Amino acid sequence: MFKKLENVSRVQLIYYLIIALTALGLGLSNDVISNYFKDAYNITAYQRGLIEFPRELPGVLVIFIIASLSLFSDIRIAMVAQLLSIIGIITLGFFTPPFTIMLVFIFINSLGMHMFMPIKDSIGMSLIKDDDSIGKKMGQYKGLATIFTVLASILVFIGFRVGFFSFTSNIKWIFVISACILGIVFILFFALEKLIEKPIKSNKKINFVFRKEYKYYYILVVMWGVQKQIMIVYGPWVLIDLLNKRADTLAILSIIGSFVGVFFIPAVGRWIDKFGIKKLLYADALSFILVYLVYGLLSAGFSTGKLSTIGIPLFLAYMVLIFDKMSTQMGMIRTIYLRSIAVKSSDITPTLSLGLSLDHIVSIICAYLGGIIWSLWGPQYIFFLAASLSLVNLYVASKVKDDKFSKIGNGVQI
Repeated sequence: MFKKLENVSRVQLIYYLIIALTALGLGLSNDVISNYFKDAYNITAYQRGLIEFPRELPGVLVIFIIASLSLFSDIRIAMVAQLLSIIGIITLGFFTPPFTIMLVFIFINSLGMHMFMPIKDSIGMSLIKDDDSIGKKMGQYKGLATIFTVLASILVFIGFRVGFFSFTSNIKWIFVISACILGIVFILFFALEKLIEKPIKSNKKINFVFRKEYKYYYILVVMWGVQKQIMIVYGPWVLIDLLNKRADTLAILSIIGSFVGVFFIPAVGRWIDKFGIKKLLYADALSFILVYLVYGLLSAGFSTGKLSTIGIPLFLAYMVLIFDKMSTQMGMIRTIYLRSIAVKSSDITPTLSLGLSLDHIVSIICAYLGGIIWSLWGPQYIFFLAASLSLVNLYVASKVKDDKFSKIGNGVQI
């Protein structure tokens, strides 16, 4: 009995370390990638949109790739994902290849990250034994990841300020360090697998689950694809391209947003438990509409010269990005909502994977169209479009039933 309790304790500790170090590694690579494109290759807004094709294509392919690895446990697939991420980012760390070759390694790195996304949620929820505390536990996972995202941002700020990190040097040490951290994550997954008596294996067959119970979930993930792509790609690009801000400035914003998130994300988990999914979906939708409207007005002023690039307008732009960083962390609401309506628990991972594919199909289209809109009419119209589309989220929130998420759609316990 004591041995069993000891094993459970070790399993939880290792998974927490995995969550923490993954956030740290991504903070030193994926979170600064826009500055890498600008500093190392001096790309335009149109090119920035095109780059999203190799970055987001793995999100479309992930459901087929995971299905092809159906003989493997979720932990083994997570290990393969880490290896791909390491290969992609360490190559860009040691070399500055021609633009087209760079895109190949961006694709490899992104493939690893996207394979890990649904598997991470599947493993995390499999380790939660008490359904009544799932919101709290998921909030803890997100909160821990946020703490280490803050640490990554601090390292980015210090590294670029003192000159140790640079995207114009022969070796991009920030990417090399990121690869080493992901290597530790790979080893931790190996240790986790040894401690778990029964392998975690979810249904990995290509199963396009178009149950009527899931229709609003798919609408939410499609809308998230639009919102995520516009703000994650073009939000920072306003600062980088229009205001000439570098990685250290964006790191400071990330530090502030993540610090607030340390308290905000666990609170979201508690709010889900207390208020229910429906009310949180309303809050999520309204937050996105506010962010896009304000940022659209600011980017219009910056691009036309009607607003100063210092002082209050710049401060407001910073605040919007910080607020958006908090808003995007509310994505766990969608995952918990899916669990609440799942007809079968084995539907969760394939549905997450299919949702991720739909999300990324939309992301690729939006990234490309966003670059065209920016180039032809101006950056503000990208954000105004996103604000108008976010009204769909309000519609979905009005249709979602506010059932307890510890139950599936027909009222039977999971």
